[in-house]
Amino acid sequence: SKNIWERRIAVLATFPLIKKRKFGESLALSQILINDPHDLIHKAVGWMLREVGKKDINVLETFLKDKYNQMPRTMLRYAIEKFPEEKRQMYLKGEI
Repeated sequence: SKNIWERRIAVLATFPLIKKRKFGESLALSQILINDPHDLIHKAVGWMLREVGKKDINVLETFLKDKYNQMPRTMLRYAIEKFPEEKRQMYLKGEI
């Protein structure tokens, strides 16, 4: 959608699925919106990725492995917020 609010709602609407360990929709939207120009989308996507990581850290790390260096900084910071500090720094420095 061209409407930022529709895109943001779409991302946040995946939260109930994440709670049920169904990550496909959230990861697909994250991939689609990885280059979105709006900060509010970066925050929403990063937040949902962090929620995926709370349920299954391996799923999040697999997603991030190939994409973290393409992600806007805000999105990445939100996604890795709960990582141990050493691992967070490695992602932020591009050392993964």
